[in-house]
Amino acid sequence: MSEPITLNVGGKLYTTSLSTLTSFPDSMLGAMFSGKIPTKKDSQGNCFIDRDGKIFRYILNFLRTSHLDLPEDFQEMGLLRREVDFYQIQPLIEALQEKEVELSKAEKNAMLNITLDQKTQTVHFTVREAPQIYSLSSSNMEVFSAHIFSTSCLFLKLLGSKLYYCFNGNLSSISSYLKDPNHLTLDWVASVEGLPEEEYTRQNLKRLWVVPDNKQINSFQVFVEEVLKIAMSDGFCIDSSHPHTSDFMNNKIIRLIRYK
Repeated sequence: MSEPITLNVGGKLYTTSLSTLTSFPDSMLGAMFSGKIPTKKDSQGNCFIDRDGKIFRYILNFLRTSHLDLPEDFQEMGLLRREVDFYQIQPLIEALQEKEVELSKAEKNAMLNITLDQKTQTVHFTVREAPQIYSLSSSNMEVFSAHIFSTSCLFLKLLGSKLYYCFNGNLSSISSYLKDPNHLTLDWVASVEGLPEEEYTRQNLKRLWVVPDNKQINSFQVFVEEVLKIAMSDGFCIDSSHPHTSDFMNNKIIRLIRYK
């Protein structure tokens, strides 16, 4: 065993050996601690890595044992995936892929419940008619909310990879808004004719798009169609016992189930 080395990973301290850190020479850690990449030091002289300190325990344990051991209630697969990608330990990348396949197969029965809400609000904005000439205008805007719950965390991640917010001229995946692995709330507006693009940003109004079709979702009917398309491709079907037919047709409640 080589002399112990203390690492400061995102403010969390770990002590291990040089041989452990360089056990996979082609990895980021292997390059750092073999001298190929310079390392930074904190104020105490410990090697500093500006990454997530909590997740690093799983990285380090893999270096020690060559096994990826996660708790049964582990809920941070997305974060672990990003950290594993950073450290570029190829056997760990493969082990994580195998673990995700196992989790996917374990999600046999699942339920998806979506509650929808829609309202109309008046939006006021200025229109530039000519240099130094502006006029005040207003229009009605459709505002949508969708509260989504699924017992399948993987399905919500799939949904997050298909739906994007349009804000400030950019598209951003709703995956970044997925704080709870089983719950997701979406709030967006339909486009308003004549509303200048900069007004959406100024008034903090997000629009919703589905990719890769690059289709804007301007109504609940389109939203329901797209969600059903994604859900059914993942094995879900409409729950015949709930909701009531009138609720489903009115786009108030959607419940789908999956049996594998």
